[in-house]
Amino acid sequence: MNEIVNAINGVIWSPALIILCLGVGLYFSIRSRFLQLRHVREMTRLMMEGKSSASGVSSFQALTMTLAGRVGTGNIAGVATAITFGGPGAVFWMWVVAFLGASSAFVESTLGQVYKEKINDQYRGGPAFYIEKGLGMKWYAWTFAVATIFATGLLLPGVQANSIAESLNTALGIDRNVTAAVLAIALGFIIFGGVKRIATFAQVVVPFMALGYIIVACIIIFLNIEQLPSVIKLIFTSAFGLDAGFGAILGMAIMWGVKRGVYSNEAGQGTGPHASSAAEVSHPAKQGLVQGFSVYIDTLFVCSATAFMLLITGQYNVQAEDGTALYTGVQGVAAGPGYVQTAMENVMPGFGSLFVAIALLFFAFTTIVAYYYIAETNIAYINRTVRRPWLTFLLKVGIITATVYGTIKTADLAWALGDIGVGLMAWLNIVAIILLRNVAFKCLRDYEAQKAEGKDPQFDPEALGIKNADYWQKRAVGVKPEPENPDDAVVVKSLN
Repeated sequence: MNEIVNAINGVIWSPALIILCLGVGLYFSIRSRFLQLRHVREMTRLMMEGKSSASGVSSFQALTMTLAGRVGTGNIAGVATAITFGGPGAVFWMWVVAFLGASSAFVESTLGQVYKEKINDQYRGGPAFYIEKGLGMKWYAWTFAVATIFATGLLLPGVQANSIAESLNTALGIDRNVTAAVLAIALGFIIFGGVKRIATFAQVVVPFMALGYIIVACIIIFLNIEQLPSVIKLIFTSAFGLDAGFGAILGMAIMWGVKRGVYSNEAGQGTGPHASSAAEVSHPAKQGLVQGFSVYIDTLFVCSATAFMLLITGQYNVQAEDGTALYTGVQGVAAGPGYVQTAMENVMPGFGSLFVAIALLFFAFTTIVAYYYIAETNIAYINRTVRRPWLTFLLKVGIITATVYGTIKTADLAWALGDIGVGLMAWLNIVAIILLRNVAFKCLRDYEAQKAEGKDPQFDPEALGIKNADYWQKRAVGVKPEPENPDDAVVVKSLN
């Protein structure tokens, strides 16, 4: 099984995807005149703007729903894995992916807002919607929807659940079966409560968990502040093959940095637009900018906190592509959350390991909840035409089953399956946002022009020559958009 999965990963995660992720992010950055730098202040202002409505959530709730998906096991176990197989230089390439990926996140999330729909009085949107409406390629939209349901409903939850089980077992000796049962009950309670319960849950938990983790990481860094300059130097020299010890794995540093960077911040992958489409805003670019900042929070803050903890304390391993050990700082601990637990336990005996386990529990569990919302949105997209009410219930059963299954499988298999899901979504979505880039940049220019005139930007797609933005067209002329398929009961129960 492992050999088959690794072979598939070798095809999906070929150098072509690595180049595509970096190249598209660079192109979007240049095309937007580096909006991720120019609009940082605007991004932070917009995060707290707006309120939820009967049909949508606030910008902040949409942000936290997206961060629930972005901030997960990749920020702890993923960083440790990247350093193990790519060396300290992989951290630099994760930063590069985050910086460039912020522009990709803006483009995809803006497109999600432009082409969103009202289904059963709830905003729904994402790549499947903008592929069909923006490109007129329904078969391609269906391909993305099916791949995303498969990835977020069946593959990715196992990665998160596996890390939760491993960390709790390490810190408290909790049996994996017990962890599986508790996760199944908690997940069922949240997902059967609908999108409003998901938004409320994310709004409370995500800021608390991210801030708490960063604060503890900063304490550890402060206690070892004298080592920080040498660690930063090590990251940069390793990233460009200048370090004597890790220079031989430059290619692996780039590959693992980009792979884990994409997995962690999800920019360009196509997950972010689902939650951002649910936001109640007056202009698509508003939520696009907010979602661009979410990439910074994920990688530049949370991932960096993990990386500095590992490198400063020396609690990490690095191995060459053939398995040869290049650096050994942790004996008998597999690449993953165990590294971070060991690092924190050495600095804070009796507390560090438990804290990481609790942090990972929150990080990973909120990510599983976000995965459910993404998969449900794609089922809602499919049900616009085929109308199969049982698909949503089947998804609930499937994601709970996948979560339970993931707690008892090896980390290697869980990560490999998750990589397949991320890679498939990234390929499909990046091609789509390249083809639809002009729509997003029209929105950006329109937003900037209205802001320059001192206005609160309002979106009128017809004035910009954007077609098939049905929700916004009706909104611009003062017509209340009618729900699509009002007799469709597929998501009624989950949303009310």
